[in-house]
Parts: sequence; C-alpha cells; structure tokens
Amino acid sequence: MRWTLKPQPDTSKVKQLAKELSIDTTLARILVQRGIETFDEAKHFFRPSLSDLHDPFLMKDMELAVQRIETAITNNENILVFGDYDVDGTTAVSLLSSYLKTIHPNIATYIPDRYEEGYGVSFQGIDFAEDNGFSLIIALDCGIKAIDKVDYATKKGIDFIICDHHKPGNEIPKAVAVLNPKQIDCNYPYDELCGCGVGFKLIQALASKRNQTIEDLIPYLDLVATAIAADIVPMTGENRVLAYHGLQVINSQPRNGIKAIIHQLQKKELTITDVVFIIAPRINAAGRMKHGNYAVELLTEMGFDSAVEFASAIEKFNSDRKELDRAITQEALLQIENNNEQENYTTVVFDESWHKGVIGIVASRLTETYYRPTLVFTKSGEKLAASARSVKGFDVYNALEQCSEFIEQFGGHKYAAGLTLLPEQYQNFKNKFEEVVKTTIDKNLLTPEITIDAEIDLSEITPKFFRIIQQMAPFGPQNMKPVFTTTAVRDNGYGKQVGADNSHLKLNIIYGSDQKTYNAIGFGLGDKITSAQNDFDIAYTLDENTWNGYTSIQLMLKDLK
Repeated sequence: MRWTLKPQPDTSKVKQLAKELSIDTTLARILVQRGIETFDEAKHFFRPSLSDLHDPFLMKDMELAVQRIETAITNNENILVFGDYDVDGTTAVSLLSSYLKTIHPNIATYIPDRYEEGYGVSFQGIDFAEDNGFSLIIALDCGIKAIDKVDYATKKGIDFIICDHHKPGNEIPKAVAVLNPKQIDCNYPYDELCGCGVGFKLIQALASKRNQTIEDLIPYLDLVATAIAADIVPMTGENRVLAYHGLQVINSQPRNGIKAIIHQLQKKELTITDVVFIIAPRINAAGRMKHGNYAVELLTEMGFDSAVEFASAIEKFNSDRKELDRAITQEALLQIENNNEQENYTTVVFDESWHKGVIGIVASRLTETYYRPTLVFTKSGEKLAASARSVKGFDVYNALEQCSEFIEQFGGHKYAAGLTLLPEQYQNFKNKFEEVVKTTIDKNLLTPEITIDAEIDLSEITPKFFRIIQQMAPFGPQNMKPVFTTTAVRDNGYGKQVGADNSHLKLNIIYGSDQKTYNAIGFGLGDKITSAQNDFDIAYTLDENTWNGYTSIQLMLKDLK
C-alpha cells in the first residue's frame, strides 16, 4: 500500500472556517480539502436541501423531451420505457414508468436480455415496440451511442428520447431529444448524474408542468439513491442531495420492493454502504442470473406480499451468483498463474464457458488481487464479450479507444467498461491492450493507494469529533469517509487474528501518556499481526461498534506498518 497524505490546504482558510463553524482545525482542514471553505458552503454540505436541485430545463433537449411526452399523452400513444439490465437501468425504468403511469395508462417497460440482446438499445426491442404499437421509446441509462438503432426505429415511425450519462461519441443519435449532461453543448450545471438521476430530472420537468413540487417526487428518491450508490458516481452536488434524501426514504418509507429486500435484516438504519452491499447486488442479480424484468417487477410492485415473493426469487439468484463468481474467480486466478502473467501490466483472461452475468464482478475481484487494469472475456454468441475494470487514476475507457481497431463495440466510464470483439481478434487485442497500458500508465498506480486526510492524535477522537464525521455522510467518490493516520501506536499484547480463517486482525491499541485503549479491527489484515509487535503506524477510518448493548467508537484499520 502507498500512503499518500492529501495536500494541506491554506492555513488561513482552515482557521477561518474552524472559527465560523466552532469546530477543531482537523475537521475544518478536511472540509477545505473537499472544497468547502465558507459557512454557507458548509451549510449546504451538512444540510443537503432539495431546494438546491437545479432547474431540469437547464438540461439540453429537456423542453423537447417534455413536449414529445405531452404530445404522446394527448394523442393516447403507447410509450415504451426501455432500460439497461443493471441497477442503474432497472431503477431508472422503475422510476420513470411508475411516474408516467400516474398520468397516462399506456405505459410498458422493456429490459433487454443480457444474453440474447446484450447491452443497450437492441433491434429486438425496437421490433417489439413496432409489433405492439409503441410510437415512442424512452431509453434510460443507455442509447448515447445507438445511432444505427435510432435510425432503424425512425424508419419504422418510432420516436426516441434518450436519457443517458455515459460518455458520448463524436456523433449523437438523431433522437427527438437526447438528455445527457456530458454532451459538449449541454450547459447543465452538474454532469455527474447517473442514468436514474437523468430519469429523475425528466420526471421533475414533467411534474413542474402539472403544478407538482419536489415534495411530490420524494417517494421516488429511494430508487435514485440506490442507483447513485450502485453506479459509484461522485457523491457531490446533486448526487449528494438526492442520495441524502433518498436514504431517508429507504429508512422511513421505502417502496415495497426495497422493503421486501431489507425486512429480514436486523439493521435499524441503512447507510449508503449497506445500499451498495445489500440492496444493489440483489437488484443486479436478476439481470445477471435470469432477467432484469424481475428487478423492475420487484421495484414497481404495489403489494407487499407479492414483493416478498419477487425478493425471495431474487435472493436465490443472488446466492447462485455468489457461487458462480467464487468459482470463476478461482479459475481466472489459476489461468493467470499457469500463463505466468502475474508480472504483466494488465490482467486479461478468457474462457468461453464463463457466465456472462458475473464477469464484471470477477474483473473487480482480479483487480483487487493483482491491482492491474483488468478484462474478463467470455463467449457471447459468435463474438467474445468482456467486462473491464481499472485501478484508481487510470482511464480504461481511453485505453480501449486506443485498441479500437480490434474491437467491434465498446462503451462505459473511466473505471468500468464493456466491449465485444471477434474471436480471431482476441490475441491481437490482448497484446495491444498490454502495450497501451505499459506505455501510458504511471507505474505508481499499480500499487494500491490509501489517501489520508489528516494525521491526528487518537486523543482528538471525541464524541463530538465523531458526530461531525458522521454528518459528512453519505460517503462516496469525491466525498469518501475521512482516513486518518496516527504514528507510533502500540498493541496492549492481546491483539489476535480473528474470523473463521484468521483473515481479520483485532487489536487493542494503547496510545499517549495516559495509556488509553482504543479498539481496532482490520478486515483482511490478519497476516499483518507480526507488524503489530512493536511500535507501528496505522491508517484507519472511524465507525461505531455495539457490543452487549454498549456502543463505542472503533478504529477500522485500512493498513498498518
């Protein structure tokens, strides 16, 4: 692990903010590092308000999108809400379709089959629309590169509205309206929305034409928060506001589908991390193992008993997914070993029998193991399909662009992408990708980095200090949970390996002249027990631990040396 201390901000700004907010300078420094320099900015940060959301009509083509939907309602047209099969896509479809059904009866949904149709807008989906009399398709979380598909639909007399957040290509599809804040000529103030977030801006615009306020749309925010958490978009600006209020809905009045997922849990209050690790994988499992329609049916189900049935079916998909992902990861690790590729700058593996639904998860697991830009390929019809994952600081989308001569189709983000290619191009692509990464990556990026917000004394960790850290949630990219470091600490001699396979580390850290003890746990750090024999340094975050009815602050170790 590389430990990198964040650059220290302007001392005068830190002192001024500490004074204005009546907080200590460590907390003020963390806020200034995150771009929060004034009392007013801090107020917006700590009290995210729905009134801080931007006017949806600032988004390019929003007026056109709303006009086309209003025309469809007036003319009693059939509208097909089309979306990708992952969490962002299925929540977006659930959100828009359930809102539209409150104002128009002729609404249906369509999620492409991951295996038959692949990612994004499909010719089969457009044929389905034609066969069933749909004259308008609204595509969510996909479509920004569907130039030929939109042309195909236009020839059949079907209009398209695209709501996407993926990086546009040089050409934009000739749809009636394209809502994507990442378009170069879109002046919308915030361009980091997820697909469901763009869908929310559309219903916000539609609602404003019906004299509805943002308060009327609060029940939809559980879906938006789930998509923001799952899609790992920056937890800044509008995303922070939507996630903050969406979490409140999840914890107070979630829709029956989400309630059915969480009703068996013992947790009183879910955090954004719980959404990432509990709710999102289950919604995703439907599209991975069976069909994304299950997720939409779960998330739009009005009756709790029926929702529980959908949730239990999805629970089964999720446990199957876990088994598959474990088995394929083992096979992939073996393949890397057998091919002697541990020293490569990239990890690229392929087996035609691997389940297409879990290759993205396997790519993430391999990235954790070897910390390299990673691609996992499998057979998909006559072609090979892959999921790509990257390491912090390296743009895998740009790297794939430089290999485009060997690729049939690709799309995605800086850290995650998908692609297809012809089997005969696999080796050429693999060689080229290795060469591109080897010549362009900063070699430091191949060692995992812990970014540290501040070096502190453990005595600074008071209940008030911890309470303010908690109020910085929800955490996510660009607003991560603060990481601290403390040097020259000691274990009291009772430190031990814990967990079924001794993979975790539990320490009782003593520090300072008063020899006060602090509980610490390091998940996956069991083999670091030898580093805890004498004085050592720790990198950690803070959390609460409740044991036997007593709650205390616990150090969550990220590394020690």
